[in-house]
Amino acid sequence: MVASCKDQKKAVAICLQRSPCVMIERHTPQECFEDPNLNKDLPELCIAQMKAFLDCKSGMFDMTKRMRGNAPLSTGKYDQEYENLCKGKFDPKQEMHKLEVLNSEQKN
Repeated sequence: MVASCKDQKKAVAICLQRSPCVMIERHTPQECFEDPNLNKDLPELCIAQMKAFLDCKSGMFDMTKRMRGNAPLSTGKYDQEYENLCKGKFDPKQEMHKLEVLNSEQKN
């Protein structure tokens, strides 16, 4: 069950790497979540993905999910994208555009 939150964790990491707080202002992702002044400027998508990740993590300790399981195992959906962002193989303008597109989809 430990690997079941892997996709959510990578989705949060990718969203944070694309956020203006990290890309433009050059803060660490941890600073962006912990500092209330920086936290209020995070995209809604990142906050929603972080909530989904935390729900997944808390589901590991929920006894009602012990028999059913917490969530499906990792699909590896974000592995390559996460790897590229970690190694710096990305275009910042393109990543900002992707985040804007995702945010506009969330608002509709």
